Amino acid sequence: MSAPLEFPPASDLATLLDVHFDDPRLLEQALIHRSWAFENGGAEPNERLEFLGDAVLALVVTDEIYHAHPTEQEGRLAKVRSAAVKTESLAEIARVLGLGRFVRLGRGEAISGGADKDSILADTLEAVIGAVYLDSGFVGAYDLVERLFAQRLLDLAERDAALDYKTSLQELTAARFDVLPRYEVQDTGPDHQKIFTARVVVDGEVVGTGTGRSKKQAEQVAAREAYRTLVARVESDGPEPVR
Repeated sequence: MSAPLEFPPASDLATLLDVHFDDPRLLEQALIHRSWAFENGGAEPNERLEFLGDAVLALVVTDEIYHAHPTEQEGRLAKVRSAAVKTESLAEIARVLGLGRFVRLGRGEAISGGADKDSILADTLEAVIGAVYLDSGFVGAYDLVERLFAQRLLDLAERDAALDYKTSLQELTAARFDVLPRYEVQDTGPDHQKIFTARVVVDGEVVGTGTGRSKKQAEQVAAREAYRTLVARVESDGPEPVR
């Protein structure tokens, strides 16, 4: 029989987050992935806490950007919020924290690289926020989200191209060049560690490339490069068709 998997104690994560739990069991539950629950007698997984944390996170981020940008219109604020709370953004923050090593995963999920999967990291981070909300109330959850997301919100607010480069690129190419971008994506590596590489083709010309842990991420990186390339071309040469 295989030796049981070992994980750092949840208290280490509480220390890392600088959060005190009156009920440490809430944080422990927040770290239980359904694969671990299935292999360990049906323990309750973190999905309910994730559901709660998702709502708390959205409210805190909305409050932050609403007050930080009093002159911005609803559409722009919505895009900043969407970019801040999307799976990829949450996973990046979780990786900075080293959250993956705390997640209680079943053996199969652990072997397949679950501790570094965007979806698992994002869901666990939301569950942790939910646990903090239940234990410390909205003030405690607000403080945690504010600390974790402050730099991300600042970075997003200063980005160009409305934060969604695929949409912005499509609008630019349609308006300026009367064509739409086409994406070519390839992947390499084993199933649990795939790396995706995307190319953006506009009127037969490759104008951007990018890599990422998912097809969507690679396309966004490629679209960003293409958008900036074409904007620079328009500004220097005028709105001429891409050759």
